[in-house]
Order: sequence, then C-alpha cells, then structure tokens
Amino acid sequence: MRSSEELRKKLISIDGRGYKAYKDLEGQYKFKDYILSIDHVQGDPFASPSRVRVIVDQNVAKIPMELIDKKYKNIAVADYITREFYSNIYKKGERIFGSGKSGLISISKCTQEVLERTAIIIDREKIEARFYVGFPARGRSVLAKELEKIIYNVIPSIVESSLIYNNLNKNQLISKVKLSEDQQFIREKMKEEGLVAFVANGSILPRESGVSDKPLKSAIPFVSPKTLEVEFNTPNKGIIKGMGIKKGITIIVGGGYHGKSTLLKALEVGVYNHINGDGREFVITDDTAFKIRAEDGRAVTGDDISLFINNIPSGKDTKRFFTENASGSTSQAANIVEAIESGTNVLLIDEDTSATNFMMRDELMQKLVAKEQEPITPFIEVVKPLYSQKNISTIMVVGSSGDFFDVADCVIQMDNYEAKDVSEEAKRLMRGVVLSRIEERNLKINIDFSRKIKKGTIEAGHKGIKIKTFGKDGISINREDIDLRAVEQIVDGEQLNSIGSIMKWTEENIMDRNLKFGELVNLIIDTINERGLISMEKMKGGWGSLAMPRKQEIMAAYNRYRKLKI
Repeated sequence: MRSSEELRKKLISIDGRGYKAYKDLEGQYKFKDYILSIDHVQGDPFASPSRVRVIVDQNVAKIPMELIDKKYKNIAVADYITREFYSNIYKKGERIFGSGKSGLISISKCTQEVLERTAIIIDREKIEARFYVGFPARGRSVLAKELEKIIYNVIPSIVESSLIYNNLNKNQLISKVKLSEDQQFIREKMKEEGLVAFVANGSILPRESGVSDKPLKSAIPFVSPKTLEVEFNTPNKGIIKGMGIKKGITIIVGGGYHGKSTLLKALEVGVYNHINGDGREFVITDDTAFKIRAEDGRAVTGDDISLFINNIPSGKDTKRFFTENASGSTSQAANIVEAIESGTNVLLIDEDTSATNFMMRDELMQKLVAKEQEPITPFIEVVKPLYSQKNISTIMVVGSSGDFFDVADCVIQMDNYEAKDVSEEAKRLMRGVVLSRIEERNLKINIDFSRKIKKGTIEAGHKGIKIKTFGKDGISINREDIDLRAVEQIVDGEQLNSIGSIMKWTEENIMDRNLKFGELVNLIIDTINERGLISMEKMKGGWGSLAMPRKQEIMAAYNRYRKLKI
C-alpha cells in the first residue's frame, strides 16, 4: 500500500496532463487515521464522478460494539453516520474550481425511512464510507491542486467529523439506536398479539406537500379510538399507546379529504422504520404488507389468476395467464396473486386506485347480469376466504359502497383526521347479502405458484448487461424499461439500483438452479443477509449506491419485466 505522500507526488506529476492521467491514481493510500481507496476514476470531467472509499479501523473509529451488535441497530448507526457525512460535505467543503463535475462530493441522500444501505458499512474491524468525488479539470486537463484540496483538506475534515465516534453527537446517535430498538420491539410484539399494524397516539400522518415527505406542521396528531387502543411497554420510551389493527379485514371509511388515504399511506410506509422527528416513528406495519392497485397496461407472465377471473369469452387460460396489456381488473388480480406469491401477510388497498368491476358487483348488477356471464369473481367475495383459508389480512379504504361492511371485522371512520371505531354501527346497517353470496360460492383458494424463471431472461448485449435506473419510477435493462411507478412502497431510487443489480447477479449466478420463483428470491435474500448487499453488484470500481429492497419489490420488478421467460 502506498503512502499519502506518494499520492501527493503523483498528483503533482500529472498536473496539466490529459484527464485520463487521473487513472494512474487508482489504488489505496495510507493516511494517518484511515485508508483512502480510489476505486474507479471517471473517464472525463462530465462523466459520473469517481468512486472513492475511506476505511477507518475500529481502533480509531471506536464505535461501541453494543451499538452495532444486532442488525437493526447496525442499520440505524450506519443511517445516522450517512446523514452526518452528507451534512458535513456541505459544512466542510471548499470552493473547488474546474469544469464539468469538478469538486462535486456526494454520498447517499437518505429519505425519512431508515434503510440498509451500502454508503456506510460498519463491522467489528472497520467502518467504511463509500462516496463520489468529481475529479477537477480545466477543460479536459488535470487540475491537480484542486484535487489536492479535496484529498488533503476536505476529505480528512469530513472523516474526522463523521466517522470518529468521539466527534459525533453521542446523544443523538444513542437516541437513534434506542428508537430502532423500540421499533423492533413493537414489530415483534405485534406478531405475538395478532396485530398487523400499529399507529401511536400523537403520530403526525399528513406530509408537508406532494413533493416533500416531511411532516405537516399544522397537522392534527393521531389519537386512537379507545376501543382499538393497545399499549406496548417499550425498552427505552416506556409505554406507548395507540391504535392496534388486528388480523382480519379492516375497512377505513369517511368523507373526502378527511384522512382515509393519509392513514393508508402511513401504513404503506410503516413497513420501514422512520427517523426521529418524522411523525411516523411508531407507525408500524407488518413488514410484508403490500399495496395493491389496478395497473392498466402492465404485462402479466404466467400468473394463475383463476381465483378471480375464469371462463373469459376468448377462452384464454387463466390458470397460466399471459398478456402484454392487462386491463384494470386483470392487472389487479395479477397484483394480488403476485403479492401472495411474495409472502405478504397483509393487502393494502385504496378504492380510488382500484378497478371498480374487480372490487365488487352490487345486488342490482347481480340481478341484471347472471353470474355465469361474468368471468370476474369480485374481490369482495374473495377477501374473507383469503383470511380464513390463507391468513392474509386486508386493510382497505372504501368511500363509495357500504357492501364491504358485510365482510369487515373492523370499520374505522376518519372524521377530520380523527379516527373513530364505527364497527358496530356499520354491522347494524348490513343485511348479510354479500355473506350469503360468499357462502353460496363456497370458494376454495388454491393458487398455482409453480412458476420458474428461465435462464436467459436477461440477455447480455455485446457490452454485457446494461442497467439504468430512473429515480423511483423504473429500471432499464438493455434498454427494456420496467415501469415501477405503481409499486408504491419503493421509497428510494437506490432500492432500484439494488433491484437492477440483483437481477443481473441472479442471471449470472443462480438462475440455473431450477427453483420456483419465490424460492429463487428467498435464495437471493439469504445471500444478501450472509454476504452483504454490496455482494449484489460487481461493476468497474466494485460497487455502487444501493439500498435494500424488500422481497416484494424484487418480485414486482421481475413480474413487470416484459422479457420475462417462464
């Protein structure tokens, strides 16, 4: 390993030369308190910035082992340090001159959610920061003195402030770990107590705006109806009270703009932990919960949607259904079946984003159109058997039809953001018509999940497998776009970086194992847990900015890939 002074001499020697001379700097250099690793130098000043790592030995960093001895705590500490590093880039930066991306320093920008990322990796031996630096240039010539400022002034200052425990705000860091401990405690206790979701009293559910995920300052704090209130005696915060949503079928009703969808949205992202000050720190949802919606135009590849759709006039096989352009009802049927295949315990549904003819058929329509002429079994007649036979709960926002009260175990009314338990009142209004239809149909749920993805699904071009992501909206694999805008629980673009990398890694390493789709993705998750998320991406420079997706989102991406081979 070379010394920091050797790096300085090399910098001076290439000053003014063509930009590609920066390539000579790739390698590792020993600084006083850390190793600087220049892993990949950008091709020109306008290209994606260079990949750089700083590796600090734990003898120097001194992160207490009790703060990282469990995975959820390690993730919380890494998240805190990533945010500190991001903040210190702007606090410690200097004016750097040059063209293109000269002087740009960046690391993952964390969302309100706490995700496992590759930006900061912590173990018992070391702490490692992975970030990007735009190597400065004048035109396309090396500006060595400007890079020297970054390497010898800016980076050491950021490292000192961000990666050394004694220089961090210990109270804030410990508070973050304690919060993660309490969140994990509630998640585990919910399973024991038969709950699929919890919303703490005092939670702030509305967001600042459509483009800001920060809490709305003027929002009405959430308060649980007394009949639904539960409490958890957490290790650090003590007793936390709030609304517990039990397993089964829960309907959320209320007038427009009274908070129905806001509550559901909070539950959607409750599959992730949130940072202090977010307002949703103790909105906790079963971490397999999946948001279902209609998705006109998506491809469906080999799904068994016969639970919902049968005997269609074209004679198409719905036990193994294929289409390049699904309708609203067909897409929603596929989305539910795929969610079940992914291991979800809870379906989250908003009537506003559902296909009406898929959700229900009222009494008059049943009389006019005979059951034999209607190929769709409406969701209202499936939701109860789904729970009784498969233990899959549903939380659903309903605004237009009270027929769902017939199948509901709990009805929550949102009235000007105040939650009310109106279950008994709703039940008194029902005549049992839907329950009669369910009893008459006597549905037996038996979905075929034998699909296997064939090797060659992701074909390498002459330049290999080319992956590009578009924020949170989609992935391009060899110019074939995967539209993920309807997969609403993706909260960070780096999760899509991971999904693209996972799909590439899977094709190259384990696609020939002859595993069912669900088994294949379980193997992927097991591999990540064993080797780390960074094991999924092997590119020039060895790494990229990744955030951990759930099994549900990985499978959702495959399911929307139009070149999927089953």
